[in-house]
Order: sequence, then C-alpha cells, then structure tokens
Amino acid sequence: MVMMIGGRPASAEPAPVARITLGHSTVPLNGLWRFHVGDDLRWSSPDFDDGSWETVDLTPAPGAHDGDVGLPGYVRGWSLRGHANYTGYAWYRIKVTVDSDKDTPLALAGPTLVDSTYQLYVNGQLLGGSGVFTGTAPTVFGVRPSVYPLPSSSSSGVQTYLIAFRVWMDPLDAAEDSGGIHVAPTIGSANDIDQLHQVQWLQTFKGYVADAIEPLAFALLALMVFALIACRTPDAYRWLVIALLLLALLRVNQVLFSWTHWQSLRCYDIATAVILKPLNLAVWTLAWRDWFRLKRTPWLRNVISVLTVVHLLSALMSRPWFMPEANHGLKVFADFAVEGARLAFVALYLWIMGLGVIRSQKLPTYLAALCAILVGIGLFATELNALGVPGIWFPYGTGVARGQYAYAVFIPLLFLLIGMRLVSYARKPSFSSRSN
Repeated sequence: MVMMIGGRPASAEPAPVARITLGHSTVPLNGLWRFHVGDDLRWSSPDFDDGSWETVDLTPAPGAHDGDVGLPGYVRGWSLRGHANYTGYAWYRIKVTVDSDKDTPLALAGPTLVDSTYQLYVNGQLLGGSGVFTGTAPTVFGVRPSVYPLPSSSSSGVQTYLIAFRVWMDPLDAAEDSGGIHVAPTIGSANDIDQLHQVQWLQTFKGYVADAIEPLAFALLALMVFALIACRTPDAYRWLVIALLLLALLRVNQVLFSWTHWQSLRCYDIATAVILKPLNLAVWTLAWRDWFRLKRTPWLRNVISVLTVVHLLSALMSRPWFMPEANHGLKVFADFAVEGARLAFVALYLWIMGLGVIRSQKLPTYLAALCAILVGIGLFATELNALGVPGIWFPYGTGVARGQYAYAVFIPLLFLLIGMRLVSYARKPSFSSRSN
C-alpha cells in the first residue's frame, strides 16, 4: 500500500490530490484538504475550482484521541484554525485517485467525530450523511460510524473521486476546540472498510457502555427502595425513588443520543440541560434530607422549589436556540443565574449532608454521607471542572468520566445501606408486630 498526498497552502494552487494504491487495505484521508466557510451546493461539483480556498491538514499527532470516549486520529477543529466563534456551514474537498484491483469494490468510512453534522458528496452526488439537511438549519443527530459504498466508473481499476463534505456546526457545540471534521474519513476495499466499521462501533460502544449499565442499576435500586416503602416504615423514601429514576434518565439520555437516531441534538439539550439537570439537583437534595431524617421545614422545600424554577427557566433562556435574536446581555444574565442557582444547591446539599453527620455520628450515617458525596460528584460536574478536577480518564484507551467512577462506587454502597435499613426495621419490635 502506497499513499502520496500533494498540495501546497498557496492560495492559487490546484486542489490537493491523494494518490492511493490499494490491495486489500484501508487508508485514512489525512493530509491536505481544501476548506472554506460558507455554503454553496455548487462546491460539491468535481468541476468547481477551489484553488482560492485555504488548506487544512487532517493528519493527527501520534496517539491523538478525542477528550470524550477516546476516538483515535483526533485533530483540532476550525475554532483553533483561524475561525474562532464561527458556527454554521463549511466545506471540505479533496481529490483522490485510487489504483486497485478492478474487481474490488471500494467504500468510504465516514468521519467518526464531526461538529456537528455532515453530508457526503462524491463526484457531485450526495451519498448520505449524519443529519437531516432541510429547513433553515439542519437537524443534528449523533455522528455514528458509517460506511458509504463508492461508485465505480472505470474498468481498469483506477478510480478518481472528488470527495466533498458539507459540514454544519450547531451553536450548541461551540467551544474552544470545536468546528468541523475531527477524525478524517477512511477509504479502502469494501470488506476492509466493513471490518474498520466494526472496530469504530466497538470504540463507540465502549465509550458509553457505563452510561447504559448504570441506569439499569439505578432502576433496580429504586425497586429496592420501594421495598422500604412497602414495609410501612416511619421514614420517607419517595424522593429517593424519584431521584434514582431521574438520574437513570439523565445517564441513559447520553446513550440514546450517541448510539441511536431516536433524538436530535436539540431534544437532547432540552432534556438534559433544561429539564433533567435542574430536577436531579432538587430531588437529590430532598432525598438526602429524608434519608438523614432531618426535620421537614417549609422554608427548605420553598427554597428548593424556587431554585429549581430559576435554574430551569434560566437554562432555557441561555440556550443558543432559544430566542437567538435576544440581547447578548440577557444570555449572559441567564448563564449567571444558572451558575448562582447551582452554587446555592451546592450549599444546601453540603449543609444537609453535614447536618445529618453531626446529628447521628454512626457508621451508617458516615456511609450515607459518602454516598451523597459520590452522587454529588456526578451532579456538580461543572463546579468540579471549575476547580480543575480532571473530568475524564482513559484506561486502555477508552474515556471513563469522573461521574461514572463515582456512580460505580455509589451503587453497591447504596445497596448496602438499603439492606442495613431493612435489617434495622426488621429488628424493631413494633415493626415485627406489624408484620405479623
């Protein structure tokens, strides 16, 4: 296998050409691509002259991977390539000449990481993509590993393709290192591309498998708490049941967006940032209040209710898709209100936990406080990030989030605490007489 990529960044030079000789193999299309912000469907044509476009090198550094699930071959986005704060359309183009056996079908493995979605054109023909490009703005879904069979137009085995990617970056993905293609597509024989596709899916699966397993554990814990309620205990646990179920929904929402096309980026953002995060802060604060058997003071319930409403409404107002024409100062104020509400929840959360430990300095109380800390690590990820606490580690090349580690310890610990509560109730004479 030999690959040679030519082209210079001078603005008047012709488009870069990748010349590839294939046996049964795959070749990532790294190197120089023509790049231009804006949108014009004529840019998909192989006859279009892109000599005035800038060039972008998609060659990754050795061992480079993304900062989320560990996808290999990561390169920085256009925000760090001279287009900071730009969101919207942009195009990538490259001409590829492939010399392969004439009986070997060819295919392209699409990029596995793009901000935010794309369409693929080959020789001016649309082959597919990861989003729905209708309306004023595309509907964004999670970019998943994809395979696109390439057309054959030569009986000699030498094929020339003009590959063009029409990319849309949604304002929701705007960040310091965002924008465009982060992992280059790969060309090769169809069989080898299919094998690569399986490997790419395995990496994607491993990156989110914990987010799929942990919600099941939360649901099972909720069933165990129902057992406490069914025992007609003097303690209240309904908020803990709701908290466990809402936390399960928050975690599984990431899986649904990353593995399926069941929900768009907009729906994911509404469910996560606007609804589930504020509700989780509220119900977990109430759940620990009840677990530590603190007095149900009306002022605490009222404060939590007000903070939840402020968090929810401010989160809605701060989203880029909500009233995009609104004054920038209003968006800044909404962000500030969200941060203020979250810090207030931090203070309440720590106060309840500390008060519970002070009032009952026993082993089960200390274990419950540890459980509250572990849940808080997941709930208050934004605040921990601001303190400089690392958010993701990469054991064996797969990203594992700080919250996933915390929940992995929390699940068996809460299981133990629920069991201890059940045993303590069973030993009480009044409980035994009610059971009989």
